[in-house]
Amino acid sequence: MESLQGRVGVVTGGASGIGRALAEALAREGAKVVVADLDEAGMAGVLAGIRGRGGEALAVRTDVGDLASVRALADRVFEAFGRVHVLCNNAGVALWGGLEAATHRDWQWALAVNLWGVIHGLEVFLPRMIAQKEPGHVVNTASMAGLVATGGLGIYNTTKYAVVGLSETLAKDLKPYGIGVSVLCPMGVQTRIRESERNRPAHLRNEVPVPAEPVELMGRSLAPETVAQMVLAAIRAGELYVITHDEGLEPLRRRFERMERSIRARKP
Repeated sequence: MESLQGRVGVVTGGASGIGRALAEALAREGAKVVVADLDEAGMAGVLAGIRGRGGEALAVRTDVGDLASVRALADRVFEAFGRVHVLCNNAGVALWGGLEAATHRDWQWALAVNLWGVIHGLEVFLPRMIAQKEPGHVVNTASMAGLVATGGLGIYNTTKYAVVGLSETLAKDLKPYGIGVSVLCPMGVQTRIRESERNRPAHLRNEVPVPAEPVELMGRSLAPETVAQMVLAAIRAGELYVITHDEGLEPLRRRFERMERSIRARKP
């Protein structure tokens, strides 16, 4: 997709962080933008900024873990704009702690947002995007934690590994339709993801809080705007992987070296 002028982009988790930066970047490129989030005040701020610069934007309160809510989002988008060209399944939450201490509610919450949120977005929007017979692109936000496992991030790792595998397969499945796919795998970014609990539904909160210290990530902490520009470049180029940090190269290399050693060690 060479130009975003006049296109329609949908960004979940668009009220802050990477999502907000993606929405603003799409708008600067001339796209009409739909911001979906639970944070209504945050969405209002994004809309004010975009509209203040002459852009066209819409906010829709959405719980990506709820299929009905995502269906309502799609209905609102197509009612307003009639098309969707860029779908950013970006909403995500993080939680910490060893898997041995993980609760069922921890699993339910993280899977609902990080994995089912992506699945719901695809389930609802893709059939309509394919029926348009126009160029399109899907961006799924994963993480470097979806490529290299880190202790203390087991639930998060699980959800993000799933998003990477889903995206790699989706890229093959959507190629005949002219719809590209990118999977965003950042390391440290200056967002509010450490405050994820603020949006945790009451029925999925642990009755007894599970103490856990956030995992400190290696490498730099990038501005969301920097990451958004990388994503836009990937959309234009049709690139699958958006790996934001050079610091990720070494752990990735070690991971695949271990795999190679395992294969070679078992040769007859």
